[in-house]
Amino acid sequence: MKRRFVIEAVMAAIYGEIMVPNRPVEYLLPYSTVQELYDMKENSEPVMPDPADDAHVKKKILEMIAFFEDSFNRKKIERSFSAPWKQSPPLVVNEQVSFVVVNSIENAQYGETFDPIETELLLTSLREQVPILTDQLDFLERVIETEVPVQVFDIEDFEYAMEADEPVEDWKTT
Repeated sequence: MKRRFVIEAVMAAIYGEIMVPNRPVEYLLPYSTVQELYDMKENSEPVMPDPADDAHVKKKILEMIAFFEDSFNRKKIERSFSAPWKQSPPLVVNEQVSFVVVNSIENAQYGETFDPIETELLLTSLREQVPILTDQLDFLERVIETEVPVQVFDIEDFEYAMEADEPVEDWKTT
């Protein structure tokens, strides 16, 4: 059975281990996180503190941009633009990983607590009833503090998250 997560596109560039899981996984990417890759490409600020890691991640960001700009993938992504919350067909990355781009809409539902991209991650998770995978501990803490009814995993717990197939309704009621 395929495991699904909502993530930011840059996480696939930063955390290579999520691209080689032990079973099939589908990552739902709000389109704004794909656009964020272009901002990171243009920005001269480091993405990672270590210069060697930063160079590697920036190279991976360029590879991801090329993947999304591939004409076949681009056409799939453009299909999601026809309506809010429409999803692209799966973009196959390898035998175990696929991306689905979501035309998510930030609606300020969570006010000042979460930024627009975080809100899109939350809303996508709520709509699709799939957990969020993040490396932002402050985001994770705010989700818990505000009791947003989504499941969130720290990227460091990726292997556990892959095995944690607890249905959403069960974890909300226990």
